[in-house]
Amino acid sequence: MSLRTTVMSTISLYFPPNPLRRKIASTAITFRRFYSLSTANFQTLTSTISPLSSPNAAAVETESPSVSSNSSSARTIDLRYLSCSLPEKRPLKVAVLLSGGVDSSVALRLLHAAGHSCTAFYLKIWFQEDFENFWTECPWEEDLKYAKAVCGQVDVPLEVVHLTDEYWNNVVSFIINEYRNGRTPNPDVLCNTRIKFGAFVDAIGDMKFDFIASGHYAKVVHPDSSDKNEPSTLALSKDTVKDQTYFLSHLSQSQLKGLIFPLGCIQKEEVRGLAKIFELPNQDRKDSQGICFLGKIKFSEFVARHIGEEEGVILEAESGDFLGTHRGFWFYTIGQRQGLRLPGGPWYVVEKDVQNNVVFVSRNYFSVDKRRRTFRVGSLRWFSGFPPRQSTTQLQCKVRHGPGLYNCDLAIEEDGNGDEIGVVKLSEDDQGLAAGQFAAFYQDSICVGSGVILESWDDQGFPVCAKAIEIANMKDKSKIGKPVKIKNEESDHSKDNCETAIIEDRQSQRVTNSVVQ
Repeated sequence: MSLRTTVMSTISLYFPPNPLRRKIASTAITFRRFYSLSTANFQTLTSTISPLSSPNAAAVETESPSVSSNSSSARTIDLRYLSCSLPEKRPLKVAVLLSGGVDSSVALRLLHAAGHSCTAFYLKIWFQEDFENFWTECPWEEDLKYAKAVCGQVDVPLEVVHLTDEYWNNVVSFIINEYRNGRTPNPDVLCNTRIKFGAFVDAIGDMKFDFIASGHYAKVVHPDSSDKNEPSTLALSKDTVKDQTYFLSHLSQSQLKGLIFPLGCIQKEEVRGLAKIFELPNQDRKDSQGICFLGKIKFSEFVARHIGEEEGVILEAESGDFLGTHRGFWFYTIGQRQGLRLPGGPWYVVEKDVQNNVVFVSRNYFSVDKRRRTFRVGSLRWFSGFPPRQSTTQLQCKVRHGPGLYNCDLAIEEDGNGDEIGVVKLSEDDQGLAAGQFAAFYQDSICVGSGVILESWDDQGFPVCAKAIEIANMKDKSKIGKPVKIKNEESDHSKDNCETAIIEDRQSQRVTNSVVQ
């Protein structure tokens, strides 16, 4: 049977840089229920693990000689695996985001084992447009097949929520616009804030769930039920390599209060082990990679389709030498080395002139004299509502997903529009800072909030010489001539001719020529 629900989705837009709230048109969101799944169809997959009957009971059914040959043997689940599933608060009514992958499937089974009443939701956000020839079958078909099989093992109802329009309007369109403006957005952060824990929560608001759960590697620590005014906190996962707090760092406090992450207390290798214990049908499935809505489409092809191509020039930052051409600055991000197709490398993208469609490159990206420690962040969001105090605890920072944390100093200022801006000084150099990416801040193991990187490095940026800037400003690039023959070693005299003009010309040229926004 089908259930049609019309909802008004309120999506928070956080960029740039003032937080805005916009009402989008009411959207008819269709849920499909799969209650017709027969348990018998999954008899060979069914695990004998059952919900806890008491907080101290093992999450396992006693193995019995009478178990049929088609049923799996019971296996004991260590109770510590349930510690992030709130077994002490059972039974809770939990909406579980289920992608068809291993992580979200294990999260569902842990919540079920903890004694909660679960309903699974599969978010359909795929779009095809003119890319349909890339698919041998519907891109979401296999995911949904696995999601149905996982739910069928434990008789958990499954709903399909169609959020393709919301995803396009609030994530994909934003990504395209950011690339047009020379910035490098983070789709995962946007998807979490605007779709998974934004539009989806709005869509199921009338169903009155206690919590939303997903397969993210992160911990949410909720206050005692006696003190509901205390904020919830986002903490690092036990698996610091897989930790995904970076992708969750821009959620609001109200969003965080409604979340459970059952995998926050478990290592990734243990999750794979639990998948085998639960005999999940997708236990050997590989983890998904890349941007979720693209599937088999290459990102460069997606950008070319929606932004187009426009030939521009590639200039060496230190000398101004014309090295070659590119398809458009929006195909490149700071620190990128692939796709330049220049001999004598490695070459790295160090700056972009958005107004003139010029990409500046260098072979000295990692040179010790190119300091990359200071940058600014906007669109700041703090889980407590206030910036962290650094007087008692050292602040740390992640500038990308991964285990790496920098010690840092953070100073809060106001820009010319009166908006709150953070000036970040890292303890070490970082060669990969890119405008549009996020910087997440931590005190000890707690994520306190995040902001969007507004400009890379310090006020000067990477030192692009005056000759290179002059060439970039030329209206008729055909007068540049032919690309120079690149030598394996840099010409020192060309660098020397430029260095004297770098400091006095750099700052003024950044403003007038939009070199890296």
